[in-house]
Amino acid sequence: MKYIADLHIHSHYSMATSKRLVPEYLEYWARLKGIDVIGTGDCIHPGWVDELKLKLEPCENGFYRLRDEYRLEESRQLHHDNISEQVYFILTGELSSIYKKGGRVRKVHNLCVFPDFESLTKVQSRLDRTCNIRSDGRPILGVDSKAILDMVLESSETSFLIPAHIWTPWFSVLGSRSGFDSIDECFEDLTEHIFALETGLSSDPPMNRYCSILDKFRLVSNSDAHSPEKLGREANLFDTELSYRGLYDALKFDRGFLGTIEFYPQEGKYHYDGHRKCGIVWNPLETARHGGICPVCGKEVTKGVMYRIAELGDRNGFGPDVEDKDFYSITRLPDLIAEITGQKSSSSKKVEAEYHRLIRAIGSEFHIFLDSSKEEIRRAGGELLEEGIGRLREGRVCVEEGYDGEFGTVKVFSPGELAGISGGSLFSDAVLPADPPAYSSRVFDIAEFQAYRAGMKEVVSPPAHMNRLSNEGGFA
Repeated sequence: MKYIADLHIHSHYSMATSKRLVPEYLEYWARLKGIDVIGTGDCIHPGWVDELKLKLEPCENGFYRLRDEYRLEESRQLHHDNISEQVYFILTGELSSIYKKGGRVRKVHNLCVFPDFESLTKVQSRLDRTCNIRSDGRPILGVDSKAILDMVLESSETSFLIPAHIWTPWFSVLGSRSGFDSIDECFEDLTEHIFALETGLSSDPPMNRYCSILDKFRLVSNSDAHSPEKLGREANLFDTELSYRGLYDALKFDRGFLGTIEFYPQEGKYHYDGHRKCGIVWNPLETARHGGICPVCGKEVTKGVMYRIAELGDRNGFGPDVEDKDFYSITRLPDLIAEITGQKSSSSKKVEAEYHRLIRAIGSEFHIFLDSSKEEIRRAGGELLEEGIGRLREGRVCVEEGYDGEFGTVKVFSPGELAGISGGSLFSDAVLPADPPAYSSRVFDIAEFQAYRAGMKEVVSPPAHMNRLSNEGGFA
């Protein structure tokens, strides 16, 4: 069975998160998005565990589901052939480890996944003896990542750990500021029990496969959502038994893991290098040429995900199994609606109304992006929405790269294309140019970066890559 899973989210117990991150809203928004299996997030926090036990009930397939008495009225009224009636929960939680190893302070985030409350309680109890697990939904622990992995493995035969957003500069296993140069350095002799890595919003599968050290791992993507509306920014595709064991085997043994749905990596807030306060944004080659020093303040710039991948990369193209996995680069539907209707905010009331109207007319957000026909989109959303989704499916977008904590932007239409459209409606008589303006984005060449660092004079560019989303048959 084909299904979509988002394993890494947060609860209302985490800092800087929405109060609506509760099971009932998670169930509702997962249905709107088209997510079949949703992580609980924050499953080590005692208060959140109590709330989960109250509002969720176990299923025969090893997942959990929302008890009917807690279902929102909006969810009860949401019916469409292209919207799943049942959302399942899986027990997950992110832990932040800050500790010293190899003479350096390491800051690593890890996602723990458990088959049942009994297993997670074993880890929770051990951590509660020496750590403060109540101050934040994502607790900060002075515990080595390897020790965390050992606790997870001992909790049950099918509990597992996924290093989270592995390239983020400040808090990840391979981050430029506090990480390691390989997964083995971090987990040592327990590395064999790591079978999946979360790539994060600022990278996509082809970027990761420049690094052969990652070849043996499944590359997963999750939203890391801090509000229900952000669920599914990234997600995972499966074609296997819809059960905990099926998901576990798919990731561990590659039995039914199809690939991922991706944020455009340029939109991630650590894609490129720079200083936000100084207005400096560089690709890795520019950073190398400046010796990594900001010309405005004289301090070292924050090196982003692209730099770190280029630094550790050892090949000039796809890895051996990239072509075997699907990946779909999309944006959020509210962002696309806001762009077309000229709204400054994707959370405006007009955008929200159009979003829910489209969901009721066509189906879930993922169905709209991945599987709906041109005719469906045009009939419900007009020609501009049809054109916009078509461009997304072909990878024809305008991007401004994110850097140093600043999210990038992805626009489907070039500046001026939508000039004259007014009224805040998706439906318009405006006619797009027969020959649309050329798309532009700063281009970075990993081979050129590596050649510069190696002192070479001539370089050979690696093959360009595009996302492989097309109108011909999406995920379903």
